[in-house]
Amino acid sequence: MFGFGRTTTMVSPQDALPGRETPMAGLAPRHLVLDAPLDGPFPPGAQTLYLAMGCFWGAERIFWRVPGVISTAVGYTGGYTPNPTYEETCTGRTGHTEAVRVVYDPARVSAAELLKEFWENHDPTTANRQGNDVGTQYRSAIYWTTEEQRDAAFATRDAFQAELDRHGYGAISTELGPFAASDGDRGAGPFYLAEDYHQQYLQKNPGGYCNHGPNGLTCQIGLLRQDEVPAQTSVEPPA
Repeated sequence: MFGFGRTTTMVSPQDALPGRETPMAGLAPRHLVLDAPLDGPFPPGAQTLYLAMGCFWGAERIFWRVPGVISTAVGYTGGYTPNPTYEETCTGRTGHTEAVRVVYDPARVSAAELLKEFWENHDPTTANRQGNDVGTQYRSAIYWTTEEQRDAAFATRDAFQAELDRHGYGAISTELGPFAASDGDRGAGPFYLAEDYHQQYLQKNPGGYCNHGPNGLTCQIGLLRQDEVPAQTSVEPPA
């Protein structure tokens, strides 16, 4: 939340911090609210979507409250530095964005329904910023792991842009891309879990900082036919 570096210029791979080989230690094994594994294994058929919308504390709470979500975790993705710390990420020199890993049951909640929560609870028009939180680590992003999620990302983006246009607001700057590398696309992954005190932070600190809530606009879902889904024109994470 502190925006140490306040840089809005993406770091290059050669200038990124070196990081470390050791993954984050000392993490609680189970989700404090959902009583589910924090880092798996998850039930067969569960799907995973990675969402970034500013400081991950308030963002995570939005998704653990959604029926059908199995587990959530906060961490760092979309960058270069292996196993970064929070302090390193906040300098803007790791390339990561603060993100929430959402593991869900697709029989109970759809990707479009999760993305409705995403669009309606932050400002996707402010590149590298949410309120007073400034820096590339606060950029808005959607990273998919399935074709359904990909299609939902583009369809809901266009639906929400139409809503923004109707109210005289600006263009969406949200980064859209695949989580996994494929066909020459480096992908946004890996996802590095954040320190334990960040996990379910607002459950542990009910009066803690939260920069998320309804933005007053509605993202229409379920209205587009499959042949109306826009062509893939993703804004990919930096190569």
